[in-house]
Amino acid sequence: MSNIPIWPGSSSFAQVSASYYGTPSVWPPPTPFGFYDTDSEFKTDANKVANFCALRLGYPIENVELQDINFWAGFEEATTIYGNELYAFQTRDNYLSLEGAPTSVDVNDDIVTPTFSTIVRLSQQYGEEAGAGGNVNWLKGRLPLTPGQQRYDLSKWAEDEGIVGGIEIKNVYYQAPPAISQLYSPSLMTGQGGLGGVPAAGLYGFGYGSATYLMMPTSFTMQNMQAIEMQNQVTLSNYTFNIVNNIITVFPAPGTGAFGDGEIDGGLDYGIYLVFDFIKIQDRLDAAFSDGTNKISNTSNVPYVNPVYSKINSIGRSWIFEYTLARAKDALGLVRNKYSTIPIPGSEVTLNGDNLVTSAAAERDALITRLREYFDQTSRQALLERRQAESVARVAEISQVPMTIYIG
Repeated sequence: MSNIPIWPGSSSFAQVSASYYGTPSVWPPPTPFGFYDTDSEFKTDANKVANFCALRLGYPIENVELQDINFWAGFEEATTIYGNELYAFQTRDNYLSLEGAPTSVDVNDDIVTPTFSTIVRLSQQYGEEAGAGGNVNWLKGRLPLTPGQQRYDLSKWAEDEGIVGGIEIKNVYYQAPPAISQLYSPSLMTGQGGLGGVPAAGLYGFGYGSATYLMMPTSFTMQNMQAIEMQNQVTLSNYTFNIVNNIITVFPAPGTGAFGDGEIDGGLDYGIYLVFDFIKIQDRLDAAFSDGTNKISNTSNVPYVNPVYSKINSIGRSWIFEYTLARAKDALGLVRNKYSTIPIPGSEVTLNGDNLVTSAAAERDALITRLREYFDQTSRQALLERRQAESVARVAEISQVPMTIYIG
């Protein structure tokens, strides 16, 4: 096997790049993926980073068993990881505002302004439970009551109506007849043409009533209604219901009206139908999903791309240089681990491959932790909390200033 050349002390990214991207193409490429090969500042820094890493690894006192492409591969990886950590943080900090936006937009350089759109969409479901919002419609059902029958199967009613997946009851309108429907004509002092003993509620849409009447003061009518409501509450069964396993039981047992004709005459046949509000369970399940085609639907399709190296500031580049060194140290350790010892005349030399690998892993972990902590300290929440603390401190500082009293 021929001797493989190692680090000679310098490199030329531009030359290798021109050879690979030229015609004919000469192997190898300068970097594995070529994400930043056309960036002029990346080209310039690539040679500097390679020299920096080699010097930190002991060159020229010690040989560094790596080539320029090893350093450049680590440089590309470090830049990509920096971008991944940055945009993962941006996604976490802004996802509520990003979700639902088109995936075609380039958000790398966009300033994301927080909006309430997603928060409102999420909170609408609370209004849905009260019938005042959300994306599931409330429907009305009408179940005929049978005289003397108290138990009714709502699941069977839903099947008969062709509803698949069941229903969820929201309101049941099984209530006592309005007191106004029980005010008879004598209490309203009807005149000629009145039907004595017939409820006068027909005047208000509750049934038949007198042809003519003498209107009494509203206070008098209210007192009569309150008296009727109190009497019904004390002496009659309360109108209520109970639902267990889709079986609704109504109290009191439904009966026939006084006229026995099945018509809602003056409220005496009140309640021949059980009316209720409900939603279809399938509607609730369907509403949980919406078409996310070409829209941001999860963190994997937030349209962040690899960063532009020339736009990364000195803070970010410093981190990239250090991470590149850690990757170079790891690569060098793996190379030296192939031969743990090298024989020399009269002795042998032990290589430090294990130490390099262990040290590189610790440095990479520390760099990632430091970068994430830095991003977390610049999150929207952290900055607002810091601003609040500064405001409190400023007020405390100003409170120490003596207040001069002017007498004029």
